[in-house]
Amino acid sequence: MTAPRLRGSMTAAAPRSATPRLLVLLPSLGTTTELWDGVVARLASAPDSPRILRVDLPGHGASPSAREAFSVADLATSVLALVDEIGGGAFDVAGDSLGGAVALELALAAPERVRSLAMFCSGAAIGTPEGWAERAAQVRASGTASVVAGSAQRWFAPGYLDAHPDGPGGHALKTLIDIDDESYALCCEALAAFDRRDAVAAVRAPALIVAGAHDQVTTSALMAELAAGLPNARFVELAHAAHLVPLEDPAETAALLTALHASGDDASPHARGMAVRRAVLGDAHVDRATAAITEETADFQDFITRYAWGEVWSRPQLSRQQRSIATLASLVTGGHEGELRMHVRAALRNGLTRTEIAEVIHHTAIYAGLPAANSALAIMREVFAEQNDETEGTNG
Repeated sequence: MTAPRLRGSMTAAAPRSATPRLLVLLPSLGTTTELWDGVVARLASAPDSPRILRVDLPGHGASPSAREAFSVADLATSVLALVDEIGGGAFDVAGDSLGGAVALELALAAPERVRSLAMFCSGAAIGTPEGWAERAAQVRASGTASVVAGSAQRWFAPGYLDAHPDGPGGHALKTLIDIDDESYALCCEALAAFDRRDAVAAVRAPALIVAGAHDQVTTSALMAELAAGLPNARFVELAHAAHLVPLEDPAETAALLTALHASGDDASPHARGMAVRRAVLGDAHVDRATAAITEETADFQDFITRYAWGEVWSRPQLSRQQRSIATLASLVTGGHEGELRMHVRAALRNGLTRTEIAEVIHHTAIYAGLPAANSALAIMREVFAEQNDETEGTNG
């Protein structure tokens, strides 16, 4: 096998970034670097934005077509070569689907260089060898145009294309037709041979594992299992997305990546805390709290950001979901109804389902008392109703 030549595009860091990090973004099979357009636009607008290298797969976008077989490890080698061409050093890496598999391979093969790992709708093994062999044969016989209909079903949540008729989803499907057939088939065969499930415990970089609830390929259950096997991983499920999360929800993708990068050891407690606080509570809530700061409350807000969010919530020993469970139980027990409302919303953002939130309160009733749990359930119902109203307003 031969490591293929890959090409990509660079986005410069913000002028005010003193020592900008390098973020490498890798796309899904059948897509190009355009998959990340919305994410890059949001990351690049930040005052401390990183340098961003987007890389195309063989025969996709700017990368030359391939005619010799290669493995996912070969793709990782090619990405490292491209990083070295632009200056080398350590970097953060994120990828969707096949791009996520390459990102995982990079974290295993070059642990001293990968600062953080983000995998969107991916896995340590994806699909079955038989399924990928059939896909490769289909594309060799009938071209990538023959997989457009199937890709439309796999890539997007129900109703997404209808709701965005002129959006990036339709463009991505048109781009799929232009992908080199043989290169696409060789990517399928690389995925057929890829299985790193026995190695994930060796990953030491902080990891973000993001699933789309409607993804039928790399399901939420499979990705939660992957996150559980990584030593320092956060799992997030996006209820409204399928297989191309960076395209379907670039705003949330950018926010999740920002929080991941700010949670590293080299970030200040305040910067790390603010990133985690925004990821858990949402920008709108944090912006309101920040706008309300006065001279008398500034020190307290700094204290909360540094110690509650930058220290305790940032510790890897518990997942965000587990911390939400502990927080909900504590707030119900203490009768802190104002904070409880905020953390029901936070629990949903952290990936707990409505059923799980209700069960936490039900369980807490045994130890905190029925009146406290009854009040908590009433608040929970109000938050769920508010979210239903917000969803209907968005769809209307």
